[in-house]
Amino acid sequence: MNNSSETNWAMIDALTDETIDRSEMPPLDERFFERATWRMPAAYVPVTVHIDPDLLAWFEGRDGLYEPRMLAALRLYAKVHQDIARQTTLAT
Repeated sequence: MNNSSETNWAMIDALTDETIDRSEMPPLDERFFERATWRMPAAYVPVTVHIDPDLLAWFEGRDGLYEPRMLAALRLYAKVHQDIARQTTLAT
């Protein structure tokens, strides 16, 4: 597998709650929680998907938790394309 990441994972692993810079994050105030919604995932549907070995290796990453990563990637892909379709419909 070609690992071209230039991320300093040792530095990331060494971060503690106290050393993370949150200066650019807005506070989680009452307004945030008033607009927040509780989202529970639907029950999963078991499927069989054929995956290229290199793609599976990439998703397995460092800890082997590839299924949640693949699900998140598919969810993001679907959302982006739903948003694009919605924008295209509104533009016409």
